[in-house]
Amino acid sequence: MSTNSSQMPSARELYSLDNPIFCCYVFWATVLVAKMLLMSTLTAVQRFRYKLLGLVPLGLRRKIFPNQEDLFFKNTEVQFNDPHVERVRRAHRNDMENILPYFIMALIYISTNPDATVACNLFRVASVARLVHTLVYAVYPVPQPARVIAFASMQLITFYMAAVVALRTLRFI
Repeated sequence: MSTNSSQMPSARELYSLDNPIFCCYVFWATVLVAKMLLMSTLTAVQRFRYKLLGLVPLGLRRKIFPNQEDLFFKNTEVQFNDPHVERVRRAHRNDMENILPYFIMALIYISTNPDATVACNLFRVASVARLVHTLVYAVYPVPQPARVIAFASMQLITFYMAAVVALRTLRFI
């Protein structure tokens, strides 16, 4: 990174693993991508919901499949409206609607050369909020306001980063 505080670092310096802000972003973005990929697995688990490690009572087993070609068990039909599967799918869709814009905004935010402590804490809080959102929405549903707080945390952070970018670039319009 550039040591002259009056000079803006180059893009090569900002988006380098030598920049602690970018490293923090890369780590937490990786965590969120892995979480989003695991949502597909969680959907499949909800579709099968067999007794895994003794956690699911025998009476709660499900065989929910959305496509005719997936019906490899006897006595199963195509189903689209299982509440457990749909809850996980809604959580996954919510991830895509919120995490993907966050990724873009956070990368643009890094280009403003923000304070490292502030930026890294924003990335941490936003990521943990999304992990909590998944837990309280798709894994172990709890009453509100837990989900709203987790949802709003990332939203507010994304809007904050957008505001910082807008204010720092306004003079160039």
